[in-house]
Amino acid sequence: MNTASGLIEIAHKTRQAASKLGVLSTEDKNQAIEAIALALESAREEILAANVADCQAATTAGIAKPLYKRLQLDEHKLRDAIAGVRDVGKLDDPVGKVQIHREIDTGLILKRITCPLGVLGIIFEARPEAAIQIVSLAIKSGNGVILKGGKEALRSCEAIVKAIKQGLSHTAVNPDAVQLLTTREEILELLHLDKYVDLIIPRGSNSFVRFVQENTRIPVLGHADGICHLYVDKMVDIAKAINITVDAKTQYPSGCNAIETLLVHSSIASEFLPQVAAALQAENVELRGDERTLEILKNIGVATETDWKTEYSDLILSIKIVDSLEAAITHISEYGSRHTEAIITEDLKAAETFQALVNAAGVYHNCSTRFADGFRYGFGAEVGISTQQMPPRGPVGLEGLITYKYQMSGDGHIVSSYTGANAKSFTHRDLD
Repeated sequence: MNTASGLIEIAHKTRQAASKLGVLSTEDKNQAIEAIALALESAREEILAANVADCQAATTAGIAKPLYKRLQLDEHKLRDAIAGVRDVGKLDDPVGKVQIHREIDTGLILKRITCPLGVLGIIFEARPEAAIQIVSLAIKSGNGVILKGGKEALRSCEAIVKAIKQGLSHTAVNPDAVQLLTTREEILELLHLDKYVDLIIPRGSNSFVRFVQENTRIPVLGHADGICHLYVDKMVDIAKAINITVDAKTQYPSGCNAIETLLVHSSIASEFLPQVAAALQAENVELRGDERTLEILKNIGVATETDWKTEYSDLILSIKIVDSLEAAITHISEYGSRHTEAIITEDLKAAETFQALVNAAGVYHNCSTRFADGFRYGFGAEVGISTQQMPPRGPVGLEGLITYKYQMSGDGHIVSSYTGANAKSFTHRDLD
């Protein structure tokens, strides 16, 4: 365990390394990213063995089923994560982009240029592959990163970060730009390092994210809840609706973009519900319904007010029958977490209304909510998903890890020249 002063030293080293990383060329950063991919491939056996040990210890400790699913890092997940690293390397460099190039007056030029945030503090539960995604995005965007994984993923994270640092040691990127904290006590210390850390990104349970938000002065990017809905409208292709519903619930039920509530229009409920229930129950999904649903599906559990507010992260789905598109939108407005919401309908006007009126980071038509993912969006990877109203919103890739600065160059220009009776006028002319 690091002491408070020890953690400050780590953060200071990270900031120093990040300041140099922030001005490296695109070529240098891409070489570092490829070096990380190669190092992870070389350490594959060590990483997988560490994860097996983590999973065994977590099972002995009685880890919750959804968290265990997130903890598992098999060969397939690791391969995909390494592919994601290389995808990040192929993306455009977000640093150094000129967003505004403007003549304020003759010889007085203003530029707005993108630049790194500085140092990211990433705190995540389970899901060790998140460390791989985050580091690759941090380096491409010129940021240092301090990682704090959950205790259940400690061995996995140590093996991953060890490989990453080995890879970076042969590149222009100082390995100090990537740090790993290993104890729970260090979380609170990290949250107090507003002098060194520019953004905190928490990834974990609702209570965990709220704890982070309530215990730091550092800006926090994240979401506390992933209560996603799928609304099946009256004009619907039932086979399509069934396939999408099953995928959105069962493809990865512990994902924050899996649906927790199914809303069904009353005019098609008697035909649709028995068929979708059979398909879901074949995938071992426990169903809970409101009173109207129970009249059609006799042998399922009762959905209470608590169910509409619950992110199960498991093979459980609550069902409610509604009488209109407006009623579905009202329910989503009341209980949704502004993560991802979807409508299944062949009525384009209904879809347009839904997408316009539902307030969420992702609003989908005729597709699974499970597409809400940075890798699937073509971001290479993501550092997390944000449900806040201000950008960045939704899956956050490189664009969420940069800011900008204004640079102005003149030749003895002073503001007094532009005030008073003989004030000069600004030209405000945009330049190529």
